[in-house]
Amino acid sequence: MDFSLLADRVCDSIFDLSGPALAAAGVRVLLADLDNTLVPYGVPLPTQALRDWNRSLAAAGVTLFVLSNNRHTQRPCVFCESLGVPYLGHAGKPKTGGFYKALEQMEVKPAQAAVVGDQIFTDILGGNRAGIATILVRPIRLAGNPGRYLRYWAEWPFRALSNRRRGG
Repeated sequence: MDFSLLADRVCDSIFDLSGPALAAAGVRVLLADLDNTLVPYGVPLPTQALRDWNRSLAAAGVTLFVLSNNRHTQRPCVFCESLGVPYLGHAGKPKTGGFYKALEQMEVKPAQAAVVGDQIFTDILGGNRAGIATILVRPIRLAGNPGRYLRYWAEWPFRALSNRRRGG
């Protein structure tokens, strides 16, 4: 179990990730955070751009799986059913249980998955602890919650180190 707070890869957004490149890296399942990774907080349904991106992943043989810490069970349920993807709500990230449950449900090993998210202390730490490749994206929107600013400020050194790791 790895306790690293550094991401294996850094991207500006999910749209920088291509299905063919993920598949070439051996990724069969992409575990994705929901809020501020796939869409901004409070956006109830998938955007057309997200739907198109999900179709491009599927065409390359990569399944999108939403792994959300959202405590409102309806939020991930309605969103994921609309997008047509499997999900696990109230996943308890960074604990590894939710990650392992998703892998088991999708019948893949950690080496066949990657996790993408906007938070170091949940998505990246949890993925690293579960032995899954981690991809950090910039949060889509910080506005609306002062706690988010504090959390992202505390994550800044690890974001910078992860970014330096990729040579950027």
